[in-house]
Amino acid sequence: MLNQNYILMKNISIFIFAVLFSITGYSQVIYESFRSIKLDQSRELKVQLPRNYKKNVDKTYPLILVLDGDYLFEPVAGNVDYFSYWEDMPEAIVVGINQQKTRESDCEYDTAEFLPTLKGAEFFEFIGQELVPYINKTYRTAQLKIIVGHDYTGNFINYFLFKDNPIFQGYICLSPELGPPMGERISNKLSSSSDIWYYLATATNDADNIKKNLIALDEELSAIENPETHYFFDNFEESSHYTLVGRGIPKALEAIFEMYRPISKKTYKEVLLPLETSVYDYLVDMYKTTEQLYGIQRQIRVNDFIAISTAIEKKARDENERWNELEPLGKLAIKEHPETMLGHYYLGIFYEQTGEPKKAMRAFENGFQLSEVAFLTKDYMLDKVNKIKEDFGW
Repeated sequence: MLNQNYILMKNISIFIFAVLFSITGYSQVIYESFRSIKLDQSRELKVQLPRNYKKNVDKTYPLILVLDGDYLFEPVAGNVDYFSYWEDMPEAIVVGINQQKTRESDCEYDTAEFLPTLKGAEFFEFIGQELVPYINKTYRTAQLKIIVGHDYTGNFINYFLFKDNPIFQGYICLSPELGPPMGERISNKLSSSSDIWYYLATATNDADNIKKNLIALDEELSAIENPETHYFFDNFEESSHYTLVGRGIPKALEAIFEMYRPISKKTYKEVLLPLETSVYDYLVDMYKTTEQLYGIQRQIRVNDFIAISTAIEKKARDENERWNELEPLGKLAIKEHPETMLGHYYLGIFYEQTGEPKKAMRAFENGFQLSEVAFLTKDYMLDKVNKIKEDFGW
């Protein structure tokens, strides 16, 4: 039995090593020491750069700053890498600040105004006046910046929210141990803020005082009617003060980047098909909105083109004029993916359905010369050309 357990543990160790090796083989994690004038000491940082960061020299990335980097950095960085791999969020630069020996003094606040004081005030200035400017200068950061904290640090990150022009637009507060007036301040700020994402989490087995305060705060924040603020809350069943972190991080990233994700089957059925206005305009507006929200320009996904074109074709069978939407869709696809058949295929279908077979045949022929994509193959495009020739005796 002892030998079997040893073999089992050895196999598990080999598996964990293989996973860690594969992760480090793709992501780029940098460990560095940053000398702070404000703190008069050096702070240890962990920096995870996106995959292919060095190759994509013109690309910028959101910044996710993680306090309690000793234990929070890895779960945040791992989720960011995983979500971005599947395009459920943009690739991002993740920076962790190690605080194992300093977290209490870093988060220190006075008992009169309940604002950062002494070492806490210095740490606040270190992040805003030294660290973030250094990261912006050293790495290619985008407009969107998110900060993450847990219990003490979960309370501390809110101080950045109260600035007139916050340097962070996203706040992930995992079971924060809030100072006495903090809830009221958060509520007041979110009532009047714009373009802020705020995620709050507790759990049924969280510390009683924390759970009670956060549930009460959620009632206040849920009542806020401010379309410019994006607020999310979770109370995880059967999780503790510590295990809720593993559930809260992916939920927070999902919530914050909801608008970034590909068009889902649910969106297709519940939004696109019942949509009375232009489905093509929905696609354009969707990408404009995400650019405004996240400050990131991006190429329209092939899968999103396919979802939109499928909805157009399905609706066009009932409303013939809907075929007209394929023309701008085809031109947009040619602009976004000029190397593929996609846009020429949409133009071909448009001309075919609107009574211009010669233009349709020419569009399919043009597409035949380009790269295959999704369901479109050279044989398929050639079949479309030959079918038109047969129908018209050419």
